[in-house]
Amino acid sequence: MSARVFRVGLTGGIASGKSTVAKFFAARGVPILDSDQVAREVVEPGQPPLERLVERFGRGILTPDGHLDRPALRNIVFADPRARADLEALTHPAIGAAMEALSARTGGPYQVLVLPLLVEKNLRSHVDRVLVVDCDEALQVSRLRERDGSSPGEIDGILRAQAPRAARLQAADDVLTNESDLNAVRDQVTALHARYLELAAQPRP
Repeated sequence: MSARVFRVGLTGGIASGKSTVAKFFAARGVPILDSDQVAREVVEPGQPPLERLVERFGRGILTPDGHLDRPALRNIVFADPRARADLEALTHPAIGAAMEALSARTGGPYQVLVLPLLVEKNLRSHVDRVLVVDCDEALQVSRLRERDGSSPGEIDGILRAQAPRAARLQAADDVLTNESDLNAVRDQVTALHARYLELAAQPRP
């Protein structure tokens, strides 16, 4: 049985710039496996996780055409830790299995797995290296306000639901700072790409 491809777990707080960083890696030919995208796919109509969500939360979480109404579900689980735990229990196993299957058939010199909840869900064992995209919390707040029009209360709730910045940084093998211009981000990705190619070429247990 051949060893699986070297995997970098890309994470960071909301509005830190994970998607931007992932695009720079993709431009270098690195396969990007986005857990948010996979999470959307496993709750498509006809998929067992969606059926289980309807059993738990009711048909009010569906749009008229039978798709998941994400804002409706978000409103239910946002302020209810038990509901959020149920949501994760019903979807995360399917997401994890789909990510593993996708990784196995994708190949590549190495892979970047975009895992926003890597620290919160202790997913370190699923990757070989943890890359944290980091920025000042005040910058996160301003980006959220501009991007989503979020209120101060909503932003505070979102940030408090995530792992603290210090916990993410402690979990990092590498930190990419995204506080200035895109050229600075691109340069950091260039250096990290070279490093990851070296690490991926080394024998692993």
